[in-house]
Amino acid sequence: MGTKDDEYDYLFKVVLIGDSGVGKSNLLSRFTRNEFNLESKSTIGVEFATRSIQVDGKTIKAQIWDTAGQERYRAITSAYYRGAVGALLVYDIAKHLTYENVDRWLKELRDHADNNIVIMLVGNKSDLRHLRAVPTDEAKAFAEKNNLSFIETSALDSTNVETAFQNILTEIYKIVSQKQIRDSPDDENSPSNNVQTITVAPTDNSASTKRPCCNM
Repeated sequence: MGTKDDEYDYLFKVVLIGDSGVGKSNLLSRFTRNEFNLESKSTIGVEFATRSIQVDGKTIKAQIWDTAGQERYRAITSAYYRGAVGALLVYDIAKHLTYENVDRWLKELRDHADNNIVIMLVGNKSDLRHLRAVPTDEAKAFAEKNNLSFIETSALDSTNVETAFQNILTEIYKIVSQKQIRDSPDDENSPSNNVQTITVAPTDNSASTKRPCCNM
């Protein structure tokens, strides 16, 4: 894509978590490539994609990681969460079990991720409203109780996918920029400090080559 993609003020790592089959991979491909694949297979190990957005005149590059939801890939947990500043916890609105498991995913996130990680609860597949098994109000109440933001999306018809990622990235940006102003008022305009503060691997290549465990 040329060098333009490498010019950014902030680099944020955001992880997608939730049960297998809830649509994490399609949320990733819809946001980063505007693609949807009905035949998409379960993710094996880890994959990630990037996309840059503008917030307050700053270029924010999102590095979005997608993992397998199956139990047998649990060994990748700590490497997967390392450096993540945001997480989308995804369930399928038409499968109540995937919503019941949100509690377990939230506990894993609290155990392995940074304490200040920004978490958004995402009810995906809102296009299946005729099969809805999880009431919106119930999920919204759970999100409020656990201090999460909440949104319902459809990777199939694009509903709220853009909004979900924009909202979480904007929230992370606000937290990080406020923290920088408090921590280092003299250096707040330095792009290199911006990237360092967030402690995310600075290039895509390093993320894919330094973690052989993730390319199973």
